[in-house]
Amino acid sequence: MLVAGVITSMRRKGLKKTIILAIAGAASFGVGFLTTLHAQPPDRFDMKVREDFFAGYAGNKDAFARGMKACEGALAKNPKDAEALVWQGGGFYFQAGEAFRAGDQQKGMELYSRGLEEMKAAVTLSDTVATHIPRGAVLLAGSHYVPPDMAKPLIADGVADYERTLEIQKDYFNTLDTHARGELLFGIAEGYSRLGDTAKAEAYFTRIKNDLPNSAYAKRADTWFSTKSIPANQTGCIGCHTAK
Repeated sequence: MLVAGVITSMRRKGLKKTIILAIAGAASFGVGFLTTLHAQPPDRFDMKVREDFFAGYAGNKDAFARGMKACEGALAKNPKDAEALVWQGGGFYFQAGEAFRAGDQQKGMELYSRGLEEMKAAVTLSDTVATHIPRGAVLLAGSHYVPPDMAKPLIADGVADYERTLEIQKDYFNTLDTHARGELLFGIAEGYSRLGDTAKAEAYFTRIKNDLPNSAYAKRADTWFSTKSIPANQTGCIGCHTAK
């Protein structure tokens, strides 16, 4: 009902096309820092599918189909494979945007709901970085491009995923590279800012400035301290080559 109401509201305001196109790309926005996984086996599931999904989100339909098929195969063997479930959920979230763009609102809403449900099930099944990071990245990215009443729960869940990741990684977090630490801390800080929790946002932006001085993330923190917000087009994943 919430999604249907939001779609109706967007249609009246003439915003439907812009927002739905953004939803279509949101699943690929920000999920590029799964290097935050630590001490995982080299055959972990994300390494099997991530390149296909990233290429798929960029427009390669064959690659996207391979990624979804890999998830389907893993889930056929084990319906509770949390890592396959979270990636498949992100794929459904992406497909929802494509359906909306094609004008099929019913299918879009079904895929959107299924994507969110599968990602939620994944983090419930497996309280690990391998599930929290993919879901958190998708939710925080996608939340920039939907109306506020629809965005708030996405932001809250995304921030919770990132903070849980930080807790899991606390014993080795400081050994991670600038990119991994910056993406996580910035996601939490910017998420809290959009939730209206200025105190927590300030605490995390301060940590970024202290722990990652002279980095791209510190520059973003400076922007926040000056304006108390970060433009959506400046919140994307900073590539590893620019994060130093």
